[in-house]
Amino acid sequence: MRDIPIYQVDAFTDRPFAGNPAAVCLLNGPADERWMQQVAQEMNLSETAFVYAKDDGFSLRWFTPATEVDLCGHATLATAHILWQTNVMPAGATARFYTRSGLLTAEPRGDLIELNFPALRAETAPIPTAIVDALDVEPIYCGKFGARYLLELKSEDAVRRVQPNFAALKALPERGVVITSRGVGEFDFVSRYFAPWVGVDEDPVTGSVHCCLGPFWGQRLGKTELTAYQASARGGVIHVRLLGERVGLAGRAVMVMAGKLIG
Repeated sequence: MRDIPIYQVDAFTDRPFAGNPAAVCLLNGPADERWMQQVAQEMNLSETAFVYAKDDGFSLRWFTPATEVDLCGHATLATAHILWQTNVMPAGATARFYTRSGLLTAEPRGDLIELNFPALRAETAPIPTAIVDALDVEPIYCGKFGARYLLELKSEDAVRRVQPNFAALKALPERGVVITSRGVGEFDFVSRYFAPWVGVDEDPVTGSVHCCLGPFWGQRLGKTELTAYQASARGGVIHVRLLGERVGLAGRAVMVMAGKLIG
């Protein structure tokens, strides 16, 4: 495949070189899975999105440098931003994405882009000693959603201070772990997300885990609208709305690079 447009977008931020970078590849139709994985490895970002027009919307798939994933928030936000910025879709139109997690949508909401994703619920689980040791934390709650763990820590400072032993984490048979606490000041809660098992040691801003964090903190704080901060080195802000069995995840995005794949 040659001359395929590809863009790099910083998602869940209003300025370049912050938030979570994603690559967005605009295809004319289905592509070879091995080729997509090679492109994602070449881009070496937490996710590369591959999108093409299908029916009344778009087919959308996401790849880390190591594997395909079922759900990715920041790369979906980035994809919607590119579809509007390049006039593939008219301004203000709702983007409909057919994915491995079903139909997802993105639409403008003021100066934000809001994604409509499935809500995920954490079930209380035994504290995983090996993960706790690798993170050197003292959780006050442990839950699990799918194959990922959610650990609540006692303070925002405790979340920010964590320095994981990624080699120890990667040796464990897990999928991902999010640490979180109640926020201080303008943010209702903060989090960080580690996923060395899929080639991403620390993800800068992770939309998909907020499908769980939103309901988790909404119940604790008695709110249906929350403002979250993912406290990675790059950092990013996610506005969360609880919509029953769905979650609205809103943020901003900035295109930082445009080019073509020639091989």
